[in-house]
Amino acid sequence: MDDAQLRCALDLSARPYLVWNVEIPTQKIGTFDTELVREFFTAFATHGGVTLHIDQLHGFNSHHIVEAAFKAVARALRLAVETDPRKSDAIPSTKGAL
Repeated sequence: MDDAQLRCALDLSARPYLVWNVEIPTQKIGTFDTELVREFFTAFATHGGVTLHIDQLHGFNSHHIVEAAFKAVARALRLAVETDPRKSDAIPSTKGAL
């Protein structure tokens, strides 16, 4: 992550939507086209039925920004589906379903 800090909020709502406030300064990381990162998250939100907000707070290195984006989404997704040990018999949702 180093110089990059990104924030993710998501909802497994069956209402796909992506808010992408991320600027990746280079078009490539090695031979990888960085425009594919947004395309990946668009497809993830659309086909997963996820409302997904990804916001860049800091960062200037393309590799670190992309890495931080994936890490932020992964951690938010884990929290969204993780069972609360205080309510281990309940579905982790305010609506009662995932």
